[in-house]
Amino acid sequence: MVDAQAPGLAARVRELAAAAGSGPGWPERLLEECALLHLLNRALLGVSALPDAPAATVRARAGVPVKAAEVLAAEGAAVRDDWLVLGRRDGSDGSLTTRRTWLRGARTGRTALLLSFGSLGRAPEIDLPIGGSLDAELAPYPGSPPLRVALGERFSPPREGGRPPGSDTGTALAAYGRALCEDPWLDAWPAVLDEVVPVPGGSALRDTAGGPGVEQPGAGWQLADTDGGAALPVDPRSAERPGLWRLLAVSGGGPVTVFGECGHRGFLPYTVWSPETGEAIPL
Repeated sequence: MVDAQAPGLAARVRELAAAAGSGPGWPERLLEECALLHLLNRALLGVSALPDAPAATVRARAGVPVKAAEVLAAEGAAVRDDWLVLGRRDGSDGSLTTRRTWLRGARTGRTALLLSFGSLGRAPEIDLPIGGSLDAELAPYPGSPPLRVALGERFSPPREGGRPPGSDTGTALAAYGRALCEDPWLDAWPAVLDEVVPVPGGSALRDTAGGPGVEQPGAGWQLADTDGGAALPVDPRSAERPGLWRLLAVSGGGPVTVFGECGHRGFLPYTVWSPETGEAIPL
């Protein structure tokens, strides 16, 4: 698949081994991953018959490259706004360091994902401060739903930003569902949760129907709406991260604004804003 210029397909094949060793319930997860891989393969073989937006999504998932210069050169594609830096996460695939930076337009309200790369062991060139605001042009890559962007002209250095508007847990979950309809290979969707309370594992919550929750010692963390009507589980991958305790400390048991990704595993928090100072704190 790498030789066929489909590195995205190759990466999904490599991830099957992780699903097979992921603990209880691994057969179901492995079957799900195989089904998504099969769907992507069939879609790529018939990509010429798809409408433009789904076809671009399939090519992107397969790993077909699109140059940033081509994206920025598209007439009328670039959008100028004051882009608040919501969060950032670095990762490595063994050969490259990948930086994912999420931004929110102050006027457009649009959320965007900026990807930048560096050689292994070296930080990517683009380094925007979390919580800062950047007056710049961004152009969307082809695909649906539109999220990834290319960074165009910057009109000023980053300056201090504010606290972004957010939603409740139900709205964030619904947004992920809509995005998933357009891209079935989507793991998660960015979301800002407003007025949520972090609840460590083992604490009782009200369920979505308004009834009392059942306390389960050792249960996972949750982010609960202040009205107690609903909550999102925190992604289990965050369980051992010190950032969860930092989130609890910033909250002090009260509501906070949190940015992260909402997906089928739960909510993965990246940034919290201090209720007292408005400072953006990475988790």
